[in-house]
Amino acid sequence: MARKKLARFKENESFRHVIEPAREDVVQNLEWRGKWNEFFGNDNPIVLELGCGKGEYTVAMAKNDPDKNFIGVDIKGSRIWYGATEIQENNLKNGAFLRTQIELLEYCFAENEVSEIWITFPDPQIKYKRVKHRLTNPDFLKRYAKILKQDGLMHLKTDSEFLHGYTHGILQALSLPVHRAFHDIDLQIYDKNNILHSVRTHYEGLFREKGKAITYIQFGVHG
Repeated sequence: MARKKLARFKENESFRHVIEPAREDVVQNLEWRGKWNEFFGNDNPIVLELGCGKGEYTVAMAKNDPDKNFIGVDIKGSRIWYGATEIQENNLKNGAFLRTQIELLEYCFAENEVSEIWITFPDPQIKYKRVKHRLTNPDFLKRYAKILKQDGLMHLKTDSEFLHGYTHGILQALSLPVHRAFHDIDLQIYDKNNILHSVRTHYEGLFREKGKAITYIQFGVHG
């Protein structure tokens, strides 16, 4: 297993579309901050998938929408390798991966540089002492607001009713706009061609097998 991981790390280094900066480089001056459109060679909107894991959504969205640029963000290079390999094999010019901590997003992207952010099946961090790690807590929402355009969209797709309810409550408390909120996407907006249904991550498959409903919130982070 360790040998496989090392091989994947090495292959990631060979991919132009995988950016793996050291933490100090991110904090001091990430080369592509404010220049991601130059990285992609176009002026298309930038869309992020946070905690992307194997990058199922990043890759699927890149295939589905060539008029946008998609960047999967995760700290685990061995997971990123799966999506990065698929982007390489399909010669997708509008997909990339950034290996870094989500806490450092504001150092990776400039103000108003991002048009959309997807958070798909994150750890709900249910224990109270883990609240600071919930990707929709107020501190994270402030980080997203620093890089997201004024009319930019946030998407949260999760099997966790707890995280769904927590997020909805936080948005209401902060007077942030909620555009759509569904407790079960299959019952309320089923469309096999909609990205919410056409893409299923590994974890979503496991949750569905257990009979869990998949929830969704689309919202903004600018009041």
